[in-house]
Amino acid sequence: MIRRVKYYTLICLTVLVVSVSNMHVHATQGHSQAMLTRQLNQLMKDELDLQGAIAGISIRSTESGEIIYDHQGDVRLRPASNMKLLTAAAALNVLGEDYTFPTEVHTDGLMKEKTLVGNLYLRGKGDPTLLKSDFDKMAEAVQKQGIKKINGNLIGDDSWYDDVRYSTDLPWSDETAHYGAQISALTASPTTDFDAGSVLVEVKPGTKNGEKPMVEVTPKTNYVKIVNHAVTVPTDGKKELTIEREHAKNMITIEGTIPIKAKNEKAWIGVWDPTRYALTLMKQSLSEHGITVMGKIKTGMVPDTAKILTTYQSMPLSKLLVPFMKLSNNGHAEILIKEMGKVVNGEGSWEKGLEVLETEITKFGVNSKTLVIRDGSGVSHVDLIPANQLSQLLFAVQKEKWFPLYLNSLPIAGAQDKMTGGTLRNRLKDPAVLRKVHAKTGTLSTVSSLSGYVETKSGQTLIFSILLNNLLDDKIGKQIEDRMVQLLANTY
Repeated sequence: MIRRVKYYTLICLTVLVVSVSNMHVHATQGHSQAMLTRQLNQLMKDELDLQGAIAGISIRSTESGEIIYDHQGDVRLRPASNMKLLTAAAALNVLGEDYTFPTEVHTDGLMKEKTLVGNLYLRGKGDPTLLKSDFDKMAEAVQKQGIKKINGNLIGDDSWYDDVRYSTDLPWSDETAHYGAQISALTASPTTDFDAGSVLVEVKPGTKNGEKPMVEVTPKTNYVKIVNHAVTVPTDGKKELTIEREHAKNMITIEGTIPIKAKNEKAWIGVWDPTRYALTLMKQSLSEHGITVMGKIKTGMVPDTAKILTTYQSMPLSKLLVPFMKLSNNGHAEILIKEMGKVVNGEGSWEKGLEVLETEITKFGVNSKTLVIRDGSGVSHVDLIPANQLSQLLFAVQKEKWFPLYLNSLPIAGAQDKMTGGTLRNRLKDPAVLRKVHAKTGTLSTVSSLSGYVETKSGQTLIFSILLNNLLDDKIGKQIEDRMVQLLANTY
């Protein structure tokens, strides 16, 4: 009987200790939350640069999803590239982490000795990562089939998607920039940043005053024509260069001055008609592998009677997510939207793809009726999302099996490697937050945003979404975001 009493007493004491401990934890959290609220409110009050601007802020617990702090969290605001958080989640859910984009080589002709009598078709299915080296691989595969001459045309088939090249609200001023490049199911990228539909133009100063600077284009191609009016000036001169493509043409004009020994100037320029751009690179690769195309470069559809010669597969979506999210690639976002439309609704268009996006995000508890979605990248100034809906998405995706890939794709604060730190590699370098923030950045004229996860000094992780609109200077917006995130890390 005495043993039972002692045992019962021990249980009661244990329960009491646990209860007191839990009360202490809740009290500590409550104190931290109250302090956080006071400090965030004070920051918002003191921040003169926000006067006249609109801020939507939502802070959630990663464990319970409870909103810890809310400042106009239900107000619809322009998210800029925070829109990509929705696109990436929907794509992982619909397409899957192992999804790839094939590029196919077909022919409708017959072999006679080493001549292909007929046409060669290059059929794109959305791969945004095709490099010149990949066209070389496809040309090599054609060469291995004994083909030395193509007595026909080289035809590009981009019909996997519709022929609408720009999203509804893309500003005309973005047309020649890599982040506003045309969307096609058959396209090419200049480098492993995979800015599909663009070329890299690099201007190097001459060795003497008055000389024209040297210009290199990557990939090396005659698809674009360079008109160089720039001049090399003395070392104490000004570096004032413009590199612009003429509307509806592939003529790139370089104007201005570059001092001797100055750093090279780089510009990624979106080309006009990425389908023909890809075909030009393919023809070049065929030539370099000893294959002559006797006909012309054209666009058209692969006939049903054609046979496939080779297929090149892209990297899986799990790997594509890294340049997509880390570098905030608009082209990848819009391709994923069209691909979801093609896979689910049989039509590779923005309309059908956005229908899929809206359906998918509701599975994460996001109320699509509170949103305005016009594209997958956030380049539109018409897109509208409340901060509370973004933080809800970031809470819900934690339960998905693909969440580690999603988290890994987000830029990491202060991590210097480009494909690790991404657009946060030069921000949030303070020891309290260095490499402790995984978040998606966003920038448009008058808009700055930052949403993701931050590890606090107590070892907890918080979800946050900060949307700043109507800013006079988006650089100031980023400074405000960084102060808020540092406050979260140091206070909670």
